[in-house]
Amino acid sequence: MSGTHSPEAVKKLLENMQSDLRALSLECKKKFPPVKEAAESGIIKVKTIAARNTEILAALKENSSEVVQPFLMGCGTKEPKITQLCLAAIQRLMSHEVVSETAAGNIINMLWQLMENSLEELKLLQTVLVLLTTNTVVHDEALSKAIVLCFRLHFTKDNITNNTAAATVRQVVTVVFERMVAEDERHNVIIEQPVLVQGNSNRRSVNTLKPCAKDAYMLFQDLCQLVNADAPYWLVGMTEMTRTFGLELLESVLNDFPQVFLQHQEFSFLLKERVCPLVIKLFSPNIKFRQGSSTSSSPAPVEKPYFPICMRLLRVVSVLIKQFYSLLVTECEIFLSLLVKFLDADKPQWLRAVAVESIHRLCVQPQLLRSFCQSYDMKQHSTKVFRDIVNALGSFIQSLFLVPPTGNPATAANQAGNNNAGGQASAPANSGMLGIGGGVTLLPAFEYRGTWIPILTITVQGSAKATYLEMLDKVEPPTIPEGYAMSVAFHCLLDLVRGITSMIEGELGEAEAEYQTATEAVSSPAQSSEQQDLQSTSDHTDRETVSRAVWEEMVNACWCGLLAALSLLLDASTDEAATENILKAELTMAALCGKLGLVTSRDAFITAICKGSLPPHYALTVLNTTTAAALSNKSYSIQGQSVLMISPSSESHQQVVAVGQPLAVQPQGTVMLTSKNIQCMRTLLNLAHCHGAVLGTSWQLVLATLQHLVWILGLKPSSGGALKPGRAVEGPSTVLTTAVMTDLPVISNILSRLFESSQYLDDVSLHHLINALCSLSLEAMDMAYGNNKEPSLFAVAKLLETGLVNMHRIEILWRPLTGHLLEKVCQHPNSRMREWGAEALTSLIKAGLTFNHDPPLSQNQRLQLLLLNPLKEMSNINHPDIRLKQLECVLQILQSQGDSLGPGWPLVLGVMGAIRNDQGESLIRTAFQCLQLVVTDFLPTMPCTCLQIVVDVAGSFGLHNQELNISLTSIGLLWNISDYFFQRGEAIEKELNKEEAAQQKQAEEKGVVLNRPFHPAPPFDCLWLCLYAKLGELCVDPRPAVRKSAGQTLFSTIGAHGTLLQHSTWHTVIWKVLFHLLDRVRESSTTADKEKIESGGGNILIHHSRDTAEKQWAETWVLTLAGVARIFNTRRYLLQPLGDFSKAWDVLLDHIQSAALSKNNEVSLAALKSFQEILQIVSPVRDSEKPETPPAVNVPMPVLIGSISGPGLSRPFVRTDSIGERLGRYSNVEPSIVNDELEDLNLWWAAWNTWYKIGSESTKPPIAFDKLTFIPSQPFLTALVQIFPALYQHIKTGFNMDDLQKLGVILHSAVSVPISSDASPFILPSYTEAVLTSLQEAVLTALDVLQKAICVGPENMQIMYPAIFDQLLAFVEFSCKPPQYGQLETKHIANAKYNQIQLFAPAEWVALNYVPFAERSLEVVVDLYQKTACHKAVVNEKVLQNIIKTLRVPLSLKYSCPSESTWKLAVTSLLKVLSIGLPVARQHASSGKFDSMWPELAHTFDDFLFTKSIPPDNLSIQEFQRNESIDVEVVQLISTEILPYANFIPKEFVGQIMTMLNKGSIHSQSSSFTEAEIDIRLREEFSKICFETLLQFSFSNKVTTPQEGYISRMALSVLLKRSQDVLRRYIEDERLSGKCPLPRQQVTEIIFVLKAVSTLIDSLKKTQPENVDGNTWAQVIALYPTLVECITCSSSEVCSALKEALVPFKDFMQPPASKVQNGES
Repeated sequence: MSGTHSPEAVKKLLENMQSDLRALSLECKKKFPPVKEAAESGIIKVKTIAARNTEILAALKENSSEVVQPFLMGCGTKEPKITQLCLAAIQRLMSHEVVSETAAGNIINMLWQLMENSLEELKLLQTVLVLLTTNTVVHDEALSKAIVLCFRLHFTKDNITNNTAAATVRQVVTVVFERMVAEDERHNVIIEQPVLVQGNSNRRSVNTLKPCAKDAYMLFQDLCQLVNADAPYWLVGMTEMTRTFGLELLESVLNDFPQVFLQHQEFSFLLKERVCPLVIKLFSPNIKFRQGSSTSSSPAPVEKPYFPICMRLLRVVSVLIKQFYSLLVTECEIFLSLLVKFLDADKPQWLRAVAVESIHRLCVQPQLLRSFCQSYDMKQHSTKVFRDIVNALGSFIQSLFLVPPTGNPATAANQAGNNNAGGQASAPANSGMLGIGGGVTLLPAFEYRGTWIPILTITVQGSAKATYLEMLDKVEPPTIPEGYAMSVAFHCLLDLVRGITSMIEGELGEAEAEYQTATEAVSSPAQSSEQQDLQSTSDHTDRETVSRAVWEEMVNACWCGLLAALSLLLDASTDEAATENILKAELTMAALCGKLGLVTSRDAFITAICKGSLPPHYALTVLNTTTAAALSNKSYSIQGQSVLMISPSSESHQQVVAVGQPLAVQPQGTVMLTSKNIQCMRTLLNLAHCHGAVLGTSWQLVLATLQHLVWILGLKPSSGGALKPGRAVEGPSTVLTTAVMTDLPVISNILSRLFESSQYLDDVSLHHLINALCSLSLEAMDMAYGNNKEPSLFAVAKLLETGLVNMHRIEILWRPLTGHLLEKVCQHPNSRMREWGAEALTSLIKAGLTFNHDPPLSQNQRLQLLLLNPLKEMSNINHPDIRLKQLECVLQILQSQGDSLGPGWPLVLGVMGAIRNDQGESLIRTAFQCLQLVVTDFLPTMPCTCLQIVVDVAGSFGLHNQELNISLTSIGLLWNISDYFFQRGEAIEKELNKEEAAQQKQAEEKGVVLNRPFHPAPPFDCLWLCLYAKLGELCVDPRPAVRKSAGQTLFSTIGAHGTLLQHSTWHTVIWKVLFHLLDRVRESSTTADKEKIESGGGNILIHHSRDTAEKQWAETWVLTLAGVARIFNTRRYLLQPLGDFSKAWDVLLDHIQSAALSKNNEVSLAALKSFQEILQIVSPVRDSEKPETPPAVNVPMPVLIGSISGPGLSRPFVRTDSIGERLGRYSNVEPSIVNDELEDLNLWWAAWNTWYKIGSESTKPPIAFDKLTFIPSQPFLTALVQIFPALYQHIKTGFNMDDLQKLGVILHSAVSVPISSDASPFILPSYTEAVLTSLQEAVLTALDVLQKAICVGPENMQIMYPAIFDQLLAFVEFSCKPPQYGQLETKHIANAKYNQIQLFAPAEWVALNYVPFAERSLEVVVDLYQKTACHKAVVNEKVLQNIIKTLRVPLSLKYSCPSESTWKLAVTSLLKVLSIGLPVARQHASSGKFDSMWPELAHTFDDFLFTKSIPPDNLSIQEFQRNESIDVEVVQLISTEILPYANFIPKEFVGQIMTMLNKGSIHSQSSSFTEAEIDIRLREEFSKICFETLLQFSFSNKVTTPQEGYISRMALSVLLKRSQDVLRRYIEDERLSGKCPLPRQQVTEIIFVLKAVSTLIDSLKKTQPENVDGNTWAQVIALYPTLVECITCSSSEVCSALKEALVPFKDFMQPPASKVQNGES
């Protein structure tokens, strides 16, 4: 406007005004003088104003009423020319804004008059417009008058005026509102959006509004009144009005000035209270109207919908919704619900079309849709408007397919004609076929179940350009072309999807960016106030949570409807572009749902695409069972109508491009793929490729579908997992058209690229992909169960491919990937499936190991172990083919990576070690090959910590029982390994110690205890111990050969390399290795089976000494025990200094004991050998030991000691084990050994106790006997007894009576043990030869050692003599009474049948020939007695008496003795003993110590000299005479050693001797003699000596004591009594016998008696008379009558003897005392 204020403009204005006034006065000069005058005065007025004022314009405006007056008067003339001139002038004034309010009012009044007169209507409109647009002076009534004026001009008869007026009205209305906006801006009052109070319904107060606002308010209010057909309040003077125009005006105001309504409460109030109810009211005919239900249903005629109003209402609604949605939430809900209702099938076609267009307008405004969602769908009790809109579109599209259009009967025919230029009326039915049949170009269209709907191009994507909403000039509803509504609805859907997705994705992107910057800000350290920052982050997350809820609700509200509609359209589409759009929409929705994490909806869209890719009705479970697919039979209710999801119809007429086999358990027939399927497949690939990251679990759907397509197309996996076209294996070959053939490589390529692109997925998505592949693979596996058909390897191949491309982050997917391959695929019964599983797994492992990781594997041990772990896990699978693959993989890894395995070694070794016994020879062989390779090539390269595992694995192969050779070879490997340890000892030790220190530190940090086998020992020693322990295990293998080999190896290694061990480690060797082994062997041996083994497998014969498991175990036991004993023996100098050597010694002894007591001769004997071995050690002096290497290798002593005895005693690894070295190494132990005497003694005593236990247990007779009773063998017993002498040397100092007693028991029992008749020929040369068995020799030796020791021992030992005598005497008794062994019946050796034929008959037990033994014992006794007779103990313990008592037995048996030599030896012994013992006895006569001996001796003499046993018949005369001479010797002893000392001897004893001599002096005859021999057999010599002795002691002249006299008297009386008896008996017999001569012996006897009598009398005469007792004489004389009676005898010999006897009696012939008589006769 500034132009009108410039001085030039003002000047011009003044000029113009004056010229206008002049012109006016000119025109009016004649007709209208008043006007002329006014004009002239006006000129003056103007001039004066211009002259007086500097501000001319302001002054003009002030006086404008006067200035304008002339012109108004001019208009009043109603002359057209004048009027025009005036109006132009007025307009000029107005345009310069020099019209005041009053003037304006006057002008308007003038214009009103003109209007009423219908003058200059167009000019009027122009003037009003200028007046109102150039300034704002017109207000209130003036303004309303001006507006009414325009309205009235709109309704004239003239069309031009009408249209101009309409335009003017529109402009004026706009002006009014623009003025209000300007006013608001001027006052610069920014009114916050008012909070509308719901209760202000009758608010008409406009006093608060400023002037312009008030005008606008009044105007808008009246517009509403007018449209509602009510009287206006402000626009007074309106005559008529149309609704259509009113609605258009309302629409333009609402559309152009939304902020007015939003900023002023009063206006918002109008909007709510007036506009909305009005709209709703006007809609009512449309709502109630139902097509087809004209009058019949309701009595009142229903008002028909009227197109112009309806269409304008929809436009108003569109504006209301778009602009004032926030104010009119409730009202909009109603509008939107109405819109949705208008789509119903029973509404007229045009109404539906307009409604779809309106909805399209909403669909392109995603922000608006979002608001709907927030305000309705997300509120609890509100209509779900947004969802309803989408569902309504869906059902609308469906209704178009299901109900052929009926709105206008002409339309269908019309359209058919229009669309098909050829005029084919049958187009809908036929159209699908045209493309294939006639080659005609097809129109793009949808076709479904016979309904054919063309697709029209209506708008550019994304803009809602409506056709029918813009037809403001049409009064009648237009005809809608077929397909229009469908096309708009289709675009609605596409735009809806596009809008929502781009909006949400945009916001998502912003949110993420914002979140990142926020988190970065928080994490950056240079933050001033972190607090505020965290705050902002949390605000942001709250905001995002809110937005996310909205996004999710939007998607949740619309996806069902969208999917239903899109799926239907996809199925119906025959146009590639349309199909592409639909697929794109489905794809973007799927991706969006994925991004928002809405799984169900995402899966549903993906399912739809998947279904599209597969042939119709293809049975793919994954698509029918997932949540999404439940849609196919679910109906969604949309406003009470049910919408059925239509599943794809099979009759969509599409070009078939491929025929193949379905992937199913039982494939039936073939399936066809169409080009649309391929198109869908490509979309699917595209989806997976671009949106893999959000697919999550729906990878399963995608991949399942791809798998089936791949199968139908016949793609097969090749190396690395890529799929290549291959022929189907079975069934009709796949048929592919050339179109598809060219596509296949592309598809295959995309497939591969899809999995390659998995390297760009984030970790979570990658996991989803892997999981999906795994579950897909599971399904393929389920299908492959139970049949050996070709399985689908898609999943396995793709797992491999995915693994290979993600090698750079293999860690995150390795576990699920390999876990599935391991646990599922590799264990599948279908071999092809399994093979691929193993192939994939081993390829991945090999690739992983060769991949160039960052950091490299050598620095990333964890990864290396992770990669190797599945290889180890494969060991849990039992299928041999898998294990073979595994082992081949190991072999390849060893060959390619063996040197760099490092920490992976334990796993690799573990794989070899995991091969089990039952896994077949070939597997074991392959694994063993790997192991051999390791042992030969890789021991130096592996970490030393793995050596132990190598030992374990080698050991485990030893335990495999499939192939003996492998077991034996593996024992060889263990030997090689031990050699390696030996050679590389120092290096290994250093490395192990370092490792140990590190582990120790770690353990301390964690606060746990370091745990490894054999812990306290140093690590290198532990290695050895593991080796020993492994060999130890093999020593108890069930196979004898293995046991033997392992045992030999074990003891050899300990022997050869044992010196490398630290001293303390020996403790472990002894306890954990050797004793543990002994325990196990002992246990196995004692429980071994006694069944006979027929053959050793194959045709090997087994020796009978090894034909039961027990015997084979016995061999092992022997070997083991011997080995351990040898170690104890040779390494005594090492073991002795160990703390618990004595405990170990006890355990060893215990083992020896249990072996010795085992019921197996071989074991027990060997145990004793071991016992002997450990006892041969005289003392721990090492010099006596034989060096194991020739002494030449000896290291010079000093050097060695120097190098070792440094403070840090590191062990020298010298390859010798020479004595020098040992001495050097243990030099520091030397002094302690000397002080160990005491401990040594304890050891020996322990040995003694063991010996005693073995002895007492083994020789104790069993309680009951049967065939199987075990009786110890002679060699065993011999060995046992032979141990004693050596043992005794060490314990003799403490050996006491108790021990002697124990020894005696054992010796006694041992000698008593019988032998089996099988063995007797080998032990007893023959029973006739008197030879001692070696056992008996040993027993005697033992006693001999003992007695020699006592002999040289101290005084106190001599009390043991009697015990030794007792022992020996017990043996002597065996001569006559062999010992009993329990209840066992033994046979004398002569009766035992040991014929070799009955080898396997149960053994009979044979008692030994004990005679030689007893006799030898007797000799020993005599010897011993000769040495010890005078010892106090011997005297006190009545040894002599015992000897006599013992000898009495054989002596009394005499001829009944088992062996004749016995009694002879007994006699000689007796004589020897007595010759020594009697003097001793006499010496101690007074002490009474020998009192009890005398009667014993008397009985012994008696029993021997007058034995009851009868000499054998075959006794020769020489023999007899010899025997008699022995008897004579005895009597001589009596006469020389006993009788002379009678006064030191008890009387009774002497009496007994006399009686005996007496008895001997008279023949004691035996009736068994034959007559012929009788003269010899009578022991005449013996009788004679007896008698002589008797006589000699009867009249000994030198009687010194009364004692002697007593002896003589006794002897005489005995003799005489005896003679008397003999004579009497003889007389008696003679008389009885008559003529028969008496037996020779009796005759001899009587002769002897007679001779004796004569001898006696002679002797009596010679003796001095005082020495002869009177009693004796009386006895002699008393004989006489008896002698006389004998005279009658018939024997001449008797007679002559009698004569001699009678002669001496002459000396007794004397006269009686009173007379003198002659003495002669």
